[in-house]
Order: sequence, then C-alpha cells, then structure tokens
Amino acid sequence: MNRQHVLSGIDRIETVDALLRGRRIGLMTNPTGIDHQFKSTIDILNERYGLSALFAVEHGIRGDAQAGAQIETVIDPQTGVTVYSAYGKNDRFNDEMLAAFDVLVFDIQDVGARFYTYLYSLSYAMEACARAGKAMIVLDRVNPIGGVKLGGTVLDTRFSSFVGDYELPTQYALTIGEYARYVRDYLKLDVDLTVVPLEGWRRELLLDDTDLPWVSPSPNCQNLDAALCYIGMCVFEGTNVSEGRGTTIPFQIAGAPFIDGPSLEKEMNRLGLPGLHFRSTSFCPTFSKHQGVMCHGVQLHITDREQCDCALGGLLLLETIRNMYPEQFSFLKWEENGSYFLDKLLGTDLFRTGQMDARTLIEHFAEPVRAFERNTTQYRLYQ
Repeated sequence: MNRQHVLSGIDRIETVDALLRGRRIGLMTNPTGIDHQFKSTIDILNERYGLSALFAVEHGIRGDAQAGAQIETVIDPQTGVTVYSAYGKNDRFNDEMLAAFDVLVFDIQDVGARFYTYLYSLSYAMEACARAGKAMIVLDRVNPIGGVKLGGTVLDTRFSSFVGDYELPTQYALTIGEYARYVRDYLKLDVDLTVVPLEGWRRELLLDDTDLPWVSPSPNCQNLDAALCYIGMCVFEGTNVSEGRGTTIPFQIAGAPFIDGPSLEKEMNRLGLPGLHFRSTSFCPTFSKHQGVMCHGVQLHITDREQCDCALGGLLLLETIRNMYPEQFSFLKWEENGSYFLDKLLGTDLFRTGQMDARTLIEHFAEPVRAFERNTTQYRLYQ
C-alpha cells in the first residue's frame, strides 16, 4: 500500500527559527514528540536552540507513568533540564513554571477523543501563557482517527472536568493545532499562538494511511485500533466493568467476572451494527479493575472504519451489560466530588439517569455535533 508522505510540525521546525533563536524555550512533550527519523523533539530543540524547561503531562515526559499516577518535578537525566509537572496538583502553571521560559512549545500526539487529558494540558498552558504574556508554538500532528468523522455526545459544561470540556464532541475531527486555534477563541484568550502546520496531510487520512511513525500516546493506547475503539469503549471506565486495563488490548475489550461472554456476543451481534463485530473473549487483568480475576466479555472488532459508529457501539454494549446484569453492574463515582465518572466521560447525565437510552442519546446529539462541525470550519488548516 502506498502511504501518503506527511511531515509533522517538528519536521518543519526551521519555519519558526526566528521565533525561537535567542529565546528561553520551554517544551511540553512526551515520547510521541518525535520527527520522521524517530528523533526526540526534546533532543532536536535542545541541540538546535537549547531548552530552559520541560513540562510533563499525564504519563510523564518519558511515558513511564501509568494513568492517573502523580508526576513530580525532577531533573531530566538525559538533558539536565528541569522537568516541571503540568499534571495533577500542578496542572495549572504557577509563577515558577512561567518564569522558566519566554516561549512555550507544545508537541504531543493526541488520539482524537474528547476524554484525552493532553487536550486540557494544552488548554491550561495556553491560559497561563495568555495571562503572563508568553508566546506559544504548537507543532501540529495528525488526528490519528481522521479529520472527517465526528460523533458521540457534545459536552454540557455543567460536567466539565479534566476528561472533558469546551463543548467538544466525543470525536471532534480536529488536529491538535486546529484544536488550539478553536480553544483560543472559545476561551477568548489573548495569546500569541503559532501553529506549525503539517505538510501532506488531508482530512480523510487516518494515521496508517500515512508514513508517519507511531509511538503509543499513552500506555493503554498501543495502536490505531485501540484509538478507534477508545471513542466508544472509554465509557467503561465509569463502571465496574473492566475496559481492559492490565491486558495487552485495553479499550478493545470489556468484561467482568459476572458476565457470560457467549451470551453477550449473541446479544450484541443481534443488533447488526454496521462495521462492528463483537466476539466473546476472556481475560485476567494484571492491574486495575478485577486484578488477578478472570473476566468474561467481548472484544470489539472494527470491520469497516467508514461505516462504524464506535460511540454508539460502546454505549449499546454498556447498556446491554447493564440490562443483562442489573444486580451486579454499577456506575463508579468521580472521586473529587462524588458525582459519577460516566457523566464526566459522556458530558451529560441523560444516559446514566435513564432519561435517554443509547440510541436516543446519540440521536439527540446529532445536530449539536453537526453544529460543532460547522462552527469549527474556520479553524481548519487542511482540506
């Protein structure tokens, strides 16, 4: 297969030389920050300009922290540069962090889903730079699940959190640079923002349609199939059903000790969802929910990327499990304030409270999703 040659923002760093030379540079990145030859953005910028500070998001600057793990301020052993934590209790830049740079560069691969915390790390950094009068440069990267298909729910700001905000659809079809342009206007930020655009990318291209290297954006998103399934299967994080953390294919499977896999497979495939197939499977998580306990459930297989609606598929799977096992199934609370995690993930409580079933919920948000698409056309950098 001939793959489209695409250059990421870091591959075109020379286009912003004038904005970087002679200035103290802070860099917010992680292992996904690499150029086409797999060289780290950390090394590229440090060798080319010198770095004054690094900023770590969830999973750490080197990707060595699990989901939710505390990130500490440390010295990066490879460069000797201070790494400030921009996650957890320090997710908002303090004065010390802001004093460490003149211009902040952002280079992180996201996955195209509203739940991904890297989006909000970028947004908070933009807010801080606006407040302090600091310039910001976003090195653009492709949306790995494409820039055409949108879907899911649109977040009601009453349910804003670090796993969802800014009235985004579940699948929003913007690159990280386009997202930055949208958020700048949404938050009415007076920030000096420069986006270094991609070269060679078109909206219909998914990551594996290009020749770009893939580095896992987080420990539980190992490949493009996981990123595609994540749109629908992330909702299980808000339940006592395992989403596959602690296995080799998180977000592609869902199960629990109380589920009968073959029966669930039969119920789901009876729905005839286009482009999706559910296959009975069993697994034993090595950590997270049901650690060390055999779980039974299904694996979500995407058979047609264009036809499938993963957001609907994941929600119907959750709904089916809840209906089949009402006594064993439960929703999990959001630790910070006692609200429900699922409401944060969906950006609404209409489903959890029974006001709408899965199909009605997705249909209810179809027009708001289309409105988001129309309203964000002005921020698009690619055809």
